[in-house]
Amino acid sequence: GVEHRVHRLHPLTIVQQEIEDLFCGMGYQIIEGPEVELDFYNFERANIPANHPARDMQDTFYISESLLLRTHTTAIQTRALEANANHVPLKVICPGKVYRKDDDDATHSHQFVQIEGLVVGEGVSMANLKSTLLTLARAMFGPDRQIRMRPSYFQFTEPSAEVDVSCHVCNGSGCNVCKQTGWIEILGSGMVHPDVLTMAGFDA
Repeated sequence: GVEHRVHRLHPLTIVQQEIEDLFCGMGYQIIEGPEVELDFYNFERANIPANHPARDMQDTFYISESLLLRTHTTAIQTRALEANANHVPLKVICPGKVYRKDDDDATHSHQFVQIEGLVVGEGVSMANLKSTLLTLARAMFGPDRQIRMRPSYFQFTEPSAEVDVSCHVCNGSGCNVCKQTGWIEILGSGMVHPDVLTMAGFDA
């Protein structure tokens, strides 16, 4: 007979499934989108028009003038917004592979996995965002973790914030893992930019 071997899941798959389970438990729906994407959804609908400097920062693999390998899972969000215009509340997470022309090293890869979350609804605020991200940080890094949000800039969110989690190794006192700061940057976040909502067909 043929011998069947049971293989284990890849660590990235395990982490993705843990995040999906967490958000499904909070009422989110998982949606996916094409890895070969239109410039329209990857950039234009994300408030990154032609000739915008952010396009250079993303170092995109173009297939044609209008077709590319998506540089971020924001492209899934822009599709989800268009498909659900004015249907609120909308709560989705968007996992998937993304591609950028990076030189592979310890902290960079030409292909990596992103998971973005999106909530649109009446009265949704930065406080809701912070609470959700704290829940995520504690689920992934331990129940004693804290987060901090630092002002930042992304084309598709306003206001925008980088999010750090207190170091799980030194508990915030400073070590080599957190470069003596007590914090580790884990993600970018923000409120959906009004222009992104308007382009998708939502009433401003």
